[in-house]
Amino acid sequence: MHELQDALVQMKKLQGLLPICANCKKIRDDRGYWHQVETYIEKNSEAEFSHSICPDCRADLYPEFYSEPSA
Repeated sequence: MHELQDALVQMKKLQGLLPICANCKKIRDDRGYWHQVETYIEKNSEAEFSHSICPDCRADLYPEFYSEPSA
């Protein structure tokens, strides 16, 4: 019984409403503090993040290295 209770405590599941800033995408926790979305999700779930740059951002951030695909 104790093992199951310990497992339940360790299990992390995000559920419910997550207030997220429409501009910077930070998430507000239950205590009213704002966190980067990656930090919040990693702390409250089993998810891990790796970072990359999507094609749209690549074009905006590094236009000298981006060329339009040929049609």
